Amino acid sequence: MPNNQETVVLKSGRDKPVRQRHPWVFSGAIRHIPDSLAGGDVVDVADAKGRWLARGYLNRASQIQVRLLTWEEGEAVDRDFWRRRIRQAVELRRRLQLSDASDAYRLINGESDFLPGLIVDRYAGCLVAQIGTLGMDVRKHELAELLLEETGCQSVVERSEIAVRRPEGLQGAAGLLAGDEPPDRVEVTEHGLRFLVDLVHGQKTGFYTDQSENRRRVAAYCRGARVLNAFSYTGAFAVHALAAGARSIANVDASYDALALAEENLRLNGFDPDALSVNVAGDVFAVLRDWRDIEPDGELFDAVILDPPKFVHARDHMDRGLRGYKEINMLALRLLKPGGILATFSCSGLVDFDLFQKVIFGAALDAGRDLQILERLHQASDHTVAITFPQGEYLKGLICHAL
Repeated sequence: MPNNQETVVLKSGRDKPVRQRHPWVFSGAIRHIPDSLAGGDVVDVADAKGRWLARGYLNRASQIQVRLLTWEEGEAVDRDFWRRRIRQAVELRRRLQLSDASDAYRLINGESDFLPGLIVDRYAGCLVAQIGTLGMDVRKHELAELLLEETGCQSVVERSEIAVRRPEGLQGAAGLLAGDEPPDRVEVTEHGLRFLVDLVHGQKTGFYTDQSENRRRVAAYCRGARVLNAFSYTGAFAVHALAAGARSIANVDASYDALALAEENLRLNGFDPDALSVNVAGDVFAVLRDWRDIEPDGELFDAVILDPPKFVHARDHMDRGLRGYKEINMLALRLLKPGGILATFSCSGLVDFDLFQKVIFGAALDAGRDLQILERLHQASDHTVAITFPQGEYLKGLICHAL
C-alpha cells in the first residue's frame, strides 16, 4: 500500500491514462495532494480506492501536476534510477550507430526516453541540456554529473531559455552545469559535411538534429537546381543541397547572425558563398511576397525548402497557425517552376500529418498547382517517440513534385 503522506490520489474514473502509461497527470484528474509535499518531490500516485499506480515528481504550480517516471512499485527514484535511464538512452543511440553518420544528435528526448522534462543534445564532446520542468530543474546538477560519467563528454551546458518553463514557475536559465567550460562554438560533422554550432547564442540547443536524415533526402532532389531555402537558419539544408550538386542557393531568414553563420558553414565545406548563394535577411513571408510581385509568373526556383519555426504553440493558436502554413506554401508554389520540388515541413506537434497534408492541398489548390507526394518525412530516429506518448511525434514533412 502507498504511503499516504507521499501519495497523490486521483479522482474516480481518472486513472486510465496512468494505467496506459501516459507520463502526464493533469490537475483536473487529481483529488488530493498532501500538504507536506513540495514542488519537485517524488510522489506515489494512487487511484481513488488507494491502489498504487505509478511514481513521478510533483509540481503544484503546473497544469501537469505530476510527471510519471516509473510504473514499477519496487523501483526507487534515486541516483541509480537516473543513471539507469541515462544509460538506457545512451545505449540506444549506440545501437542506432548515430556516430557513424554524425557527432551531433539527440541523446535524451524527454518523455520519449522516459525522462520527462529533460532534453539533451550531443555536439562532439559537449552536451547541451534543456530543462523544461521543476522536477528536472532541482536535479539538473546531479543529472549533469551522471551525463558526463555515462558519455565521457567534457561539458554539460544548459540552454533552458524556453517558454515551457513559465507554466512550471521557472525562469529561463543558461550556463555551465558540469565539466569544463566549452568554447562558444564547436564543429560537428553530419554525413561527411561540417557545421559550426553556436552553443551560446544558437536557437534551441544550437542545431536542428531532428532534420539530419531529411536534409540528405531533400538534397537528393536538388542536383542542378536553383534552390530557395526559406527559414534557412545556419544553412544546413543549403550545404547538403550544394554538396548534392545544386546550382545555387537563396537563403532567407530573419536572423542576420544565422545567415552569417550559414556563410561560414558554406566556406567550411569548400563552397564560395559569393558565387553560389544569396542571403536575404528579413521576414520570410514579406520576402517571398516581394519576389512573387516582382515575378508574378513565378518560375524563379527549381526547388523550395520550407522549414519554418513552430506556428501552432497552443490549440487556441490553431487557426492562425494553419493560415500561416497555407500562405507560406502558397507563396512557395508561386515561385516554383513547373516540374519543381517542394520540400515542406511543420514542427507543430498539435498539427498531425493528415491535417498538415490537407493544408498543403489547400495551398496547392489556391496556387493553381498540382502536386504529387514523393516522400513523407519524419524526425530522425534519435528523436525517439514512446508509443505511450504520441505527442512526441511532432515533425512532419512532404517532398512534392509540382506540375
